[in-house]
Amino acid sequence: MKYFGTDGFRGEAGVSLTAEHAYKVGRFLGAHFGSDDHRLRIVIGKDTRISGYMLENALVAGITASGGDAYEMYVTTTPSISYMIRRKGFDCGVMISASHNPYYDNGIKIIDGGGFKLSAEIEEMIERYIDEGEPVLPECTRDKIGKCYDYSRGKETYTDYLEALVRESIETTDSSVGIKTPFSGRTVALDLSEGSAYRLAIQVFEDLGAQVIPRHHEPNGININKNCGSTHIETLQELVYDTGAQIGFAYDGDADRCLAVDDDGNVIDGDHILYLCARYMQKYDRLKHNTVVTTVMSNIGLYRAFDELGINYEQTAVGDKYVSENMMQNDYRIGGEQSGHIIFKDHAVTGDGILTSLMIMLAWIDSDMPISELVSPLTIYPQLLENVRVADKQAALSDPDVIKTADDVSDSLGNRGRLLLRESGTEPLIRVMVEAETDELCRENVNKVVEILKSKGYAIEK
Repeated sequence: MKYFGTDGFRGEAGVSLTAEHAYKVGRFLGAHFGSDDHRLRIVIGKDTRISGYMLENALVAGITASGGDAYEMYVTTTPSISYMIRRKGFDCGVMISASHNPYYDNGIKIIDGGGFKLSAEIEEMIERYIDEGEPVLPECTRDKIGKCYDYSRGKETYTDYLEALVRESIETTDSSVGIKTPFSGRTVALDLSEGSAYRLAIQVFEDLGAQVIPRHHEPNGININKNCGSTHIETLQELVYDTGAQIGFAYDGDADRCLAVDDDGNVIDGDHILYLCARYMQKYDRLKHNTVVTTVMSNIGLYRAFDELGINYEQTAVGDKYVSENMMQNDYRIGGEQSGHIIFKDHAVTGDGILTSLMIMLAWIDSDMPISELVSPLTIYPQLLENVRVADKQAALSDPDVIKTADDVSDSLGNRGRLLLRESGTEPLIRVMVEAETDELCRENVNKVVEILKSKGYAIEK
């Protein structure tokens, strides 16, 4: 598609994503989801980018011009929009964000009435309307014109839900901690990435009794994700080390993912999170079908740890949408990616960074040990990924010599590691990833595959 990718319509604000684009998206949504006998209701949120005002107002203009009503939550997280759609029965929702991208980018992520990402079929219809003006949409007049409402109270509904979830979880376990302030006595560092969680996360942790050490919580429209947040985890590592916090959490710009840092300053990535939360859920019989959904990029060490616990697992293609699809089809309760997109199906249908950090807190409190000890049984194998730019991805991957080299590498690694050879879904790249017991073995085996791609003439210069 021309405008929509795996995470909505994204581009440089004012260049490849303009106010006109936003207006047309609003016009289409208002007409498509509304009808003569149904007044459309759309809830809207945004992150802290300066261009959010422009896109938000244009979007609202389009929605109301098509007879829909817009409910603005203003700066909030993507997961909160998904939650409010399901909680209050909105027809759909829109999040204005470019997630972990720099401030000059922005995006329009459309969420359907079930809280999921919009289908590709409807996205294609929106693109056709943007470029071709089809279908022709009538202008609404008189009392058919839509309205716009201040719906900032929706954020409180969402945070109340998260806090109640924690208290209810504590109440149903054997933990002796206080129900009202279960995080009392815990010191938590938060890197808010100058993004959409900059107030909500602090509020939730403080309401639950934690001593919060916040950083990067003063957004100015152009500092979102700048040397902070989950894509710059070293910033949180320094914060935990400098302050002596017992644990730290970092979110991305729209807070749909979370990474953590333990009390020794080590990174807790998505694989660690799946391990410790699945073990906690298994203990209290909350791990339905005793299965966790991962992607092909999860570390081999995670699977070995699951084997030790007797936990089953499934693998999907890279992308949280594939994880979500597998979970919904099979009724699994937890799944996610190394990047920190973690889905807890009992509580949400999409990744939720704040929810993820709360689930980590519950597992940690229940263990009665430092978080570093809690994740220590999980051994993460060294992993090396190299991208090779090619002219023809399919030809490269189907070449007999490339296949033989890949098979030889896999055979030599045996059960001490693995090779993952795949094409990028969005770029002309072949991704060569090796996990092994040492960094040297990773490099040696990655080089074998990269060299055969080069020697056969598939690799091209950037």
